[in-house]
Amino acid sequence: MNPSTLGWVEKFLRELDDTINLSQWSLDELYSDLRKAGFIYGTSVDTIISNTTDIVYSEEEKTKINLFTALVITYYDTIENPDKEDCINALIQFYDFLDTKKSFFSFTNVLPSNKNEKLEKIIHARIQTNESIFKKNFSHLLTNALLFIDILAFEYFLIHDKNPFDYAAKLEETLTNTVFLALNSKQEQDDYDKLLVKLFSSSVRYTDISTEEASFDYIALDPYTDEIEKRYIIDLTSLAVWNDKELDKGEQSFMSALGAELELPNVVVKESIDLVKAFINEHKKDISFFNYSHPALHFYQQTSRTVSVLILRNKKRLIKEITESKDLMILLGQSAVRDLSKEEKKQVKKQLLDICKTVPSLAIFILPGGSLLMPLLVKFIPQLLPSAFNENKQ
Repeated sequence: MNPSTLGWVEKFLRELDDTINLSQWSLDELYSDLRKAGFIYGTSVDTIISNTTDIVYSEEEKTKINLFTALVITYYDTIENPDKEDCINALIQFYDFLDTKKSFFSFTNVLPSNKNEKLEKIIHARIQTNESIFKKNFSHLLTNALLFIDILAFEYFLIHDKNPFDYAAKLEETLTNTVFLALNSKQEQDDYDKLLVKLFSSSVRYTDISTEEASFDYIALDPYTDEIEKRYIIDLTSLAVWNDKELDKGEQSFMSALGAELELPNVVVKESIDLVKAFINEHKKDISFFNYSHPALHFYQQTSRTVSVLILRNKKRLIKEITESKDLMILLGQSAVRDLSKEEKKQVKKQLLDICKTVPSLAIFILPGGSLLMPLLVKFIPQLLPSAFNENKQ
């Protein structure tokens, strides 16, 4: 199942039927799994269901899978007599309610041949931003951290059978205002904090958020009585106040006060902060926001990850094409024991580009400027070739 090609929703639902009993998966378990996978924090480092294929998923594909899986589980957990076709209809109707003038997708541009494909396009558009390529890595963290609003709003829609827009807008407003208040509680704000404020402001879907200083008096937390709603608010706020060191006194006081406002015990607040720190410390290198430096570096890093996925996904095809190119095989073998001449390097580059033309998904290499990515392809060649080539290199 490839989430980047048409038909993945239908195939995914078939595979779910074979591997998972959706009706036995509770929303509490779902939330914990989504948090562990990074979905709650805006960076999906894994999927909440096992990947039974040899496909290496990109972060965007993992986010798609996690969002759709969570929506389907929410449906099966809420509806008494669940049905796959009814689930698809309910999801399309749900997102139709959320399609406003400040929309994150436009149905006028969605012209699929069936409902499954329509939902695929909606989900794809849902995790996108309107930012430039350089800002996209940053804004994805915040935009996708707000994706769990969809899950809660969908549950609200199924239970109350009414337009979920007001609920989603209010929850988003509460989350962002709480984050702004948390950031203002810091004794000293650094570049990350300032960037975070800007990103939250640009990531909201439904409301216009004020970044002016506020207090708990202006944030309505009383309506949120569900345990998962409270945990989501506290987890997203913990993400906002995270830093490499211990929380300062202002942050500690704020988190304790927020926990009290939400009627959560201190142990839950501490667990939230500890889980955020553990997750970021383990996956920090994969989260663009926490590697904030030069936009060109982020562009290269993102492109590098994309190329890595493409190469690994097309490993078998690449091996076949390389082994069929005798001159290239000879030159690659010689490169393991000596430096190639300028002419030989040109020949290697030319033949690698020819190979890329035969593997459609590697078309990125033959676009203008694509040759700059060639070192990334060459970097993976030793991993693809037989061990005889690597032994000489070692």
